[in-house]
Amino acid sequence: MSTYHSVLYLHLLSLLLGTGAATVMAMCAFRLRGARTLEEAIPWGMLAGKTEKVFPIVVLGLFGTGAYLTTDLWTWSTSWIYISIAGLAVIALQGPLVAGRRAELLKHALQENGPGLLGNPARKLARDPGILLATLANPALVLGIVWNMTQKPGTAGAVAAVLIAYGVGAFAALRLSRMPAVEAAPAAEPVA
Repeated sequence: MSTYHSVLYLHLLSLLLGTGAATVMAMCAFRLRGARTLEEAIPWGMLAGKTEKVFPIVVLGLFGTGAYLTTDLWTWSTSWIYISIAGLAVIALQGPLVAGRRAELLKHALQENGPGLLGNPARKLARDPGILLATLANPALVLGIVWNMTQKPGTAGAVAAVLIAYGVGAFAALRLSRMPAVEAAPAAEPVA
C-alpha cells in the first residue's frame, strides 16, 4: 500500500462526507421551503445549523489531500487541477458568505414569527435564493469538479464542466426559490 493510495482514500472519504452533508442540507432546505408552521420548520433549521459545521472540515480535507496528490503525481499548472481548486474556493466562500448570512436571517425570522403559521418574512426566507444557491449549486459544482478529476480535460473542457454544473445548480435554485401562489381560503358553507 502506498502513501498516494492512502491519501487518495482520504480524498474520496472527504468527498463522501461532503456529499452526505450536502444531501442532509438539501433535505433541510426542501423541508423548510415546504413548512407551513414554526413547529414544522424548527427541526429542519436546527439540523441544517448543525450540519453546516461539517463543510469546513470537508473543504480542508479535500484541499489538503488534493494538494498532496497534486504534488506527488501531477503539477500545479495542470489546468483541470487549478480550475477545480477555484471551484472548491467558490464552494468554501459561497457557503458561509452567502448561505450562512441568509440562514442567520431565516433563523431570526423564525424566532420572531412565534408559534403557529409562518408569516410572510419567514416563508420568504425559507425560499431564499442565496440559501438554495449554496444548497444546490455547490453540490452541482462538486460534480463538475469530479468530472474534471476523472476525465482530466484541457482548460476549456475543465472550465466548461464547472460552469455547466454550477449553472444547472443555480438554475434549479432560482426556480425553487419562487414563492407559490397564495392559496385561496376555502369557501364558507352557507348557513341554512
